[in-house]
Amino acid sequence: MSEKRFKIILEYIKDLSVETPSASTLLYVRENLINYNLDIDISSLMLKNKSLEITTKLILQDKQDRKDKSFFEIKYATVIMIDSGIVEKKEISKIVLCDLQKIIYPKVQNIFLDLIKKAGYPEVKFDKEVDFEKMYSDKFN
Repeated sequence: MSEKRFKIILEYIKDLSVETPSASTLLYVRENLINYNLDIDISSLMLKNKSLEITTKLILQDKQDRKDKSFFEIKYATVIMIDSGIVEKKEISKIVLCDLQKIIYPKVQNIFLDLIKKAGYPEVKFDKEVDFEKMYSDKFN
């Protein structure tokens, strides 16, 4: 992975959401954080100047139909300029879904974890490492 293939122009938090409707929900969720799953969604948008805006969305939620649950989400945007010699869709997809994510994900994860901890969940952690190479390979091979 070489950042010479693309350049990060801009990074910003597009949206943040922490939803804990009550104190009883907070206490319940603290005890049941093991039931929460982290989902990652990556989307891209072509901008006017031939740059791309990539939105990396992390969602931590309990997918069970429970009354007492919280919801956590961050949308982190990165604007990149891809080297003009790169035109193949597959190569651009790899940059967006893999190469860029390996650079920005540690920062996004730290921001998200810090927010959730400060929102009343000091014990939250993400145990699994995200293998962007494998995610890309699974999607395109």
